[in-house]
Amino acid sequence: MSAVVLALAAGAVIGVALGALGGGGSVLAVPALIYLLGFSPVGATTAGLVIVTLTSATALLAHARDGHVRWRTGLLFAAAGIGPAMLGGALAARVPAAVLTGAFALVAAAAALRMMRSAPAAAGAVPVRQARAAGAGAGLGAVTGVLGVGGGFLAVPALVGVVGMRMRNAVGTSLLVITVNSVAALATRAATVQQLDWAVVGPFVGAAILGAWDAKRLAAKVTGDTLQRIFAGVLLAVAAFMLIDALL
Repeated sequence: MSAVVLALAAGAVIGVALGALGGGGSVLAVPALIYLLGFSPVGATTAGLVIVTLTSATALLAHARDGHVRWRTGLLFAAAGIGPAMLGGALAARVPAAVLTGAFALVAAAAALRMMRSAPAAAGAVPVRQARAAGAGAGLGAVTGVLGVGGGFLAVPALVGVVGMRMRNAVGTSLLVITVNSVAALATRAATVQQLDWAVVGPFVGAAILGAWDAKRLAAKVTGDTLQRIFAGVLLAVAAFMLIDALL
């Protein structure tokens, strides 16, 4: 199967994850780029940021139109994460590939388990605690920069568990966080971006954008509890696969 066909198939899956779940794009894109398309870990994390930035921005527009984006909280998360994201991006090239893969897997597994234990927030969510929200945003930014992930797969659990946001609002708001954090992380990777194989990355991005747009309509028909469980299950499966690969 050609690289372009694989990129189109993988991009569609990543787009569906972002559009329906508000995250999981990079945590799926990075393994796909490494294991299906032969990218190096550093190249895959950079390409993942490009793919997720463009796809998230598109999906954000659709969720905002339906009123599922909490702009103030999302911008607080994003602002707190910009500095750590840029610092993490600068340090990423110095991290050994096996360590990068193993860390990626452990972070994904922790987020999945947290989501499985947390019930979706009720309509009357607790008020946002600014310090906790900012702290969570800074942590997300650091993970975004080092591991090359948009942060949505961690932002959603944080917005549900720390902020007390309902799942649908957490999905939409996480896309704002992903977009801002990914742009900040990419700012430190200009040299790596220039070296990407755009004949593969371009089709990947196109398929992801289309998948995200269609998935938004699908997500509207699924309950928040179901979305949360699907999100956690996908993360846990990917984390197990990558951790095994890092240890072997």
